[in-house]
Amino acid sequence: MRGQRKAEQALTGWGRTNPSVAKVVDVGPSSAPYALASVGPRGAIGRGLGRSYGDSAQNGGGHVLRVASSIADAVLDPETATVRLGAGVSIEDLLHFAVPRGFFPPVIPGTRLVTVGGAIASDIHGKNHHVSGSFGNHVERLTLLLADGTTRVVGPNENEHPELFWATVGGMGLTGLILDATVRLLRVESAHVLVDTDRADDLDSVMALMDSGDDRYRYSVAWIDTMATGARLGRSVLHRGDHAPADPSFKPYSAGALVGVPPGVPNGVINRFTIKAFNEMWFRKAPRVRRDEVQGIAQFWHPLDAVRNWNRIYGPQGFIQYQFVVPFGEEVALRRCVEDIAHSGAGSFLAVLKRFGAANPAPISFPMPGWTLTVDVGAALPGLGELVRRLDEIVLTAGGRHYLSKDSHMAADTFRRGYDRLDEWRQIRDKIDPTGVWCSDQSRRLGLTGGE
Repeated sequence: MRGQRKAEQALTGWGRTNPSVAKVVDVGPSSAPYALASVGPRGAIGRGLGRSYGDSAQNGGGHVLRVASSIADAVLDPETATVRLGAGVSIEDLLHFAVPRGFFPPVIPGTRLVTVGGAIASDIHGKNHHVSGSFGNHVERLTLLLADGTTRVVGPNENEHPELFWATVGGMGLTGLILDATVRLLRVESAHVLVDTDRADDLDSVMALMDSGDDRYRYSVAWIDTMATGARLGRSVLHRGDHAPADPSFKPYSAGALVGVPPGVPNGVINRFTIKAFNEMWFRKAPRVRRDEVQGIAQFWHPLDAVRNWNRIYGPQGFIQYQFVVPFGEEVALRRCVEDIAHSGAGSFLAVLKRFGAANPAPISFPMPGWTLTVDVGAALPGLGELVRRLDEIVLTAGGRHYLSKDSHMAADTFRRGYDRLDEWRQIRDKIDPTGVWCSDQSRRLGLTGGE
């Protein structure tokens, strides 16, 4: 069946900045080559549920392909703890499918509303990178639609085109359209997590806790108060845990109830005063120490998913999510970034600190050993451009880099400085897509593909 052409649509990332108009086509494995054959000189890019924050799943003036998939077609192998499923299946659907059967996705991010294809293209990470690495580490193979309309099965093993596989992991859809994947799962006994909480009075304290204790936990994440300054700089609430054993009192997995943010929220609702008040409340309500609290999956991983369209709270100008990593040993750089954010007034009610473990072989995958900080900042903030340029320089000088799935601001040189294996990735991509059929607004902005 041929892809169904939809009307042109204005698209943004989750940050709601930099919209562009593209022709959006829903495709399946059999119709995707036909849809690709009809694209014009602006090429095409894949798109999942639109949860990348910037313009990586946009293609102004070109085509955007969405892979339609159903969890009903997933094939689970309980013996090997693997599942083969379409690239358009969401993490949410995978949770509903896998958890009742005693399995769990190996890596999930802070939202369950991402697709498997997007998880691979972004090489998503979660609260367990220090133990389990990123999503691509757990993919056994995938089917890729190439620029010439052919498909290829690739994987990390020697006889499965490993160079192309790793260029696709974290490659932001620029090597081809992922159609399906086989993913290894984690065996679990329940839909719950046992969580330990520690409240830390400053940045040094929370880093010391994480340095000394994260290896005892599968999952670890610290919320940071980015409005606190002085002796309270970087005060945090640290949550760490692991899957809970079976218990007859536990309820089955549920995503929980949803509330919605209406359209038309004006600019200014999120400001330094409302953020400061929220952060004070959030810090004070956390216990100094708590052990073995039972939490559900949605509570521990996806509290914001309970608020439909929460990105609207930043108003019509949207927001940026700024995420970087600096190597271990560059804690001074991390502190400088936290200080700059706090003193700029660009405080965030959503700011998290995590520790990354070893990088995988993917040339432009984001995670590397070090500290990663994520903050949300309203796009209407005065001086935002100057602030991110200062932060960029601190990060790059420290040997760090920025996450493409969160990026909406980088210049091409900023990206090049952060990824020293970029030329290696380009050689692989150019070999299979010499004319740049797969391209996006982001890839043009960063000089990864041609055109304006």
